[in-house]
Amino acid sequence: MQTEKWFSMKEICAYLGISRDTVKKWIKKGMPAHRVGRLWKFNVEEIDQWLKTNGSGQES
Repeated sequence: MQTEKWFSMKEICAYLGISRDTVKKWIKKGMPAHRVGRLWKFNVEEIDQWLKTNGSGQES
């Protein structure tokens, strides 16, 4: 059984090499993100798939 990998805001910024502000903009444009209380969590598989279908967060 494979476990899902979840990243925090800080980890997703480092993983993608982008700033926190850019991540927030991408969330508004449809980047898959899950709010847990006050924190954002990101499923790495969902992010990778989203990037493949939407380029660098730009609308198709």
